[in-house]
Amino acid sequence: MDHSKHLMGRQPILNGLEEIVGFELLFRCPASLGAAEIPSPVRATSQVIFDILSSFGVRDVLGEHRGFINVDADMLMSDAIELLPTESIGLELLEDLIITPEIVERCRELKKMGCLLVLDDHCYAPEYEPLYQGIVDIVKLDLIATPLEEVYREVGLFRRYPVKLLAEKVDSRHVYLRSRKMGFELFQGYFFARPTLVQKTRMANASASFFRLMQQLSGEADIDEIEETFKQSPALTYKLLLLVNSLAFATREKIRTVRHAITQVGLEHLKRWVQLAIFADDSGSSLNNPLLDMAAVRAAFMEEMARLDLGNTRLVRQVLPEEAFMVGILSILKDIYEIDMAEIVANLNLSEELRDALVHRGGDLGTLLCVSEMMERLELDEAAQCLERLGVSPAAVLACQKRAYQWRSRFA
Repeated sequence: MDHSKHLMGRQPILNGLEEIVGFELLFRCPASLGAAEIPSPVRATSQVIFDILSSFGVRDVLGEHRGFINVDADMLMSDAIELLPTESIGLELLEDLIITPEIVERCRELKKMGCLLVLDDHCYAPEYEPLYQGIVDIVKLDLIATPLEEVYREVGLFRRYPVKLLAEKVDSRHVYLRSRKMGFELFQGYFFARPTLVQKTRMANASASFFRLMQQLSGEADIDEIEETFKQSPALTYKLLLLVNSLAFATREKIRTVRHAITQVGLEHLKRWVQLAIFADDSGSSLNNPLLDMAAVRAAFMEEMARLDLGNTRLVRQVLPEEAFMVGILSILKDIYEIDMAEIVANLNLSEELRDALVHRGGDLGTLLCVSEMMERLELDEAAQCLERLGVSPAAVLACQKRAYQWRSRFA
């Protein structure tokens, strides 16, 4: 099987503090690339899971977090599943799994090996009793497919067992807060990747300093000017230093002042940190913030895509990597801080290409932005169609994802 035709999606799993504690990994061969010929998506992608994780490196994909992959009965019983690192990869048993004594015994063996086991899209059933009793660690309930009264009943039933409940398909803050109050400890859903539903804090007076700083770092401003702009915005300075201090600079000492940050990191890297600093909260806990994760990965992924040498490219113009990074960051800002995109564009005096990408998703930058958003929403078939029009292979996308995840993991 040619794993170069597969795409990978990654969706965060959060705890009750809205901090990332893991990711569900989805591997798919889009229909446009021949997936219709494959009878079982899970069996068909079993080898590609191992190939991609081996070529990526688990740490590059997940950082310090755990990843979860779907397995059916065949994969569960296969010896190959034991090749996955148990400290990094958890197994999600699909909802159509038929419970047999052999399946129970296999799960018990994997549990002894240190595997973390999850029941995916699950509802209580008596035949699963042996798994509830200390073998399965997490039970995922689909909040969209399960009526509310049934969710309450399921939560009550599972209180008797040593399992954590994960609320899946959380699509609003109301649903998140309600499920947390009901007793769910883990959460997953598009809500956490949609900045429009993250609690918003207006940039207020910090916005002018922020835009000025971005312009200075994109231009020829000297260090004195940049430092002075920081001094005018203590909150932004603190957020930047939180991020810079978190980086693994090997033997370098921790950054303590803005000027120190500028000289140690360099203007090019500093520009990236400033663009991300606005997403940091003041508690220092933002490293596991799903919004910061999305901003970092989206911007870095778009930048890496813009670096691709496609030979006889179908791109109308050469997209500059720094432009792609900027578009990735700004596309998220407008929803978080309730700033109209026209205001952002006006404040930054952007080029027509960037304006078109941000406002209308136009041009090649706009297409890259659309692809990034599709990947985040796990709309991999749709993303494949856009990539095909650009002449970009899934293998190249995987390589760009790897570099984007590596860049993101430097915050850890």
